[in-house]
Order: sequence, then structure tokens, then C-alpha cells
Amino acid sequence: MDAPRETLQEILMQTQAWAEAIHIMNDRQALIRDLDWGVYDQVLFIGCGSTYYLSLSAATLFQSLTGKISRGFPSSELLFNPSSVYPGNKGQTLLVAISRSGLTTETLQAVQNFKLDKKGTILTISNYEDSPLVKMGELNFIIPTGKEQSVAQTKSFASMYVACTAFSAIASNNLSILDNLMKLIPVGERILNDYEGLMGETGKNHDFQRFFFLGSGIQYGLACEASLKMKEMSLTVSEPFHFMEFRHGPISMVDEKTMVVGLLSDQQREYEQAVLLDVKKHGGHTLTLGESKADIEFDSGLPEMTRGVLYLPALQLLAYHRAVSFNLNPDQPRNLSAVVELEFSDPTNKK
Repeated sequence: MDAPRETLQEILMQTQAWAEAIHIMNDRQALIRDLDWGVYDQVLFIGCGSTYYLSLSAATLFQSLTGKISRGFPSSELLFNPSSVYPGNKGQTLLVAISRSGLTTETLQAVQNFKLDKKGTILTISNYEDSPLVKMGELNFIIPTGKEQSVAQTKSFASMYVACTAFSAIASNNLSILDNLMKLIPVGERILNDYEGLMGETGKNHDFQRFFFLGSGIQYGLACEASLKMKEMSLTVSEPFHFMEFRHGPISMVDEKTMVVGLLSDQQREYEQAVLLDVKKHGGHTLTLGESKADIEFDSGLPEMTRGVLYLPALQLLAYHRAVSFNLNPDQPRNLSAVVELEFSDPTNKK
């Protein structure tokens, strides 16, 4: 089989979508600042699959920067377990619905119910214009350059993550993050250029039979997404965990056939590296990403809250090259489609 090209090209060209996301968010700063932030008891980020993991990371970032209670949920939780999502005092919520296509059934139904119940304000982030989701939003951010031909999300995810970073910076009036976002572009391009060889070599090593991706704080959602890419593209056993949680059971799986990938932070690096040292003591292998003193070094000089997207390119390449090494097609992963559209019966009987 000839090597699939769509996924690889979308990974390699993703910084163009990052740049577009930054420009779009910068142009909409006034609209974000004009939101009546005082009325919202919480901010909810929702999505399905990759965009659920994006929501986890985005909610953590948003709360860290703004101090506003923020949580990430699968869209289906708003449908099936709304009492666990909305506060009992019936306060207003800012709902940030994230979807590459704007067509995903669970997200559309969750937003429709939210709108019917008048629970607050709807903001959408997506890659496709004129989708049903965009028509529901009161404030919409669309990054067309993030559109993809392949099923697995790579540049779309990254573009929407950058948009969430900019959104969080604007909402918190954190100008140091906002002003530095464009500096991500050359760093991302260098990572793609400098580390594709290492990712190819690691991905093609079939001695590794299972992968674990570790991240904490804003990196946890990114570790989840990296693990999902490994599953989707290469059909490899893969799981994400918070760093410190990995010792509480999962480390029993570690042996010489295990690769543990660590998304290192700045503040908690001492503890994170201690976990990875334990992995090595048990015969496992490690691969680290971080600003410095890591296998994949960003060397960006940017604030930690700015640079979350830099973890993505190399790990996407890792999944891609592993898939190709198994003669799989990462453009069309097994059993998957680009959009999940369902015949849906609303459990709350809303029309």
C-alpha cells in the first residue's frame, strides 16, 4: 500500500490553521470582552471524541487564567445527566460547543436543549461555515483552514485548541499570552521538521506493544487526545493518565514492551520525572516533551499557558508513522467516520 498522504499533509501544514485561528480571535476581541461575564456561574466546554478532550484541556486553561469555574464534558452528558452538569441554583452558563464539522448529533442536541431551556449564552468553535451548530450560536468562531479530508482530527484539533487559548487569554485580559501566540508558528514548524525522524523511528518500533500518555493540568486533555490518535490511526493499545495517578495501579502494566510518553510541565516537572524514573526501573521506555531538557524540546521561550498546542505535532506524527508501519491507512481508520450522526431520541423529550 502506498503511504497515505492526507493525514501527513494535514499534520505538516497545521501551523497555517494555527495562524488563522489567532487572527480570527484577535479580530473578535471586542465581542468576547463585551460578554456579560458577571452573570455566568460557570463556563462549560463540550464536544465529542477529540473535541471532548479538547474541552478538558480548554476548561482547565480557562479556569486557570480567569478564575471562573470551568468544566469540560462530553456533549452526551448534557443530555443524559444534566443534573450533574448544571448548578442547582439555576444560574446562567456560558456554553462553549466545539465541533470540527458542526454536524455531530450529540453536540447539536445538547446545544438545542440548552437553548430551549434558556440556560445562558452559546459560543461555538468549529472549522466549517454554515453548519447547523454555527446557526445555533450567539457568538461563533470558525477556522476554515482547519478543514480536513482525513477522519482523524489533527490540524482541526490544533486550530481549535489555539482558538481556545486565545479565547481564554482575551477573557482574562492576559496580554502576555495573547501577544505571544503568533510566536508559536515558527516553533511548531521547527518541531515538525526536527522531530519527524524520531517520531518515525519510535512509531515503527514494534517492540512497543502498548503506549501510555501522561499529562497533568492543561496537559491531561492533550495526553488524552494523543492517546486517542494512537488508538484511531494505529490500533495500538493506548491509555492516558495523570502523572501521579499512573503509580496507583496502571504502572503494573509496565514492562520492556511499554512506551510511556510524558507531557512535561514546568511547575511540577520534578514529580513528573520521578514517575518516569519509576517506569524505567520497571523496564519500560520513556519519551518526553517539554520546554527544555526533554526528548522533544520546544525551546520556545513562551509562557507555559501559551504553548499547549506544541505538544500535538510530534505526537500526531508518532501515531501516523506507527499506523503506516503496520500497513494501516490513517486517513480512514477502521470502524470510524469523520462525523457521527445518529437517529436520536431526546431523553428529555424536548422538541
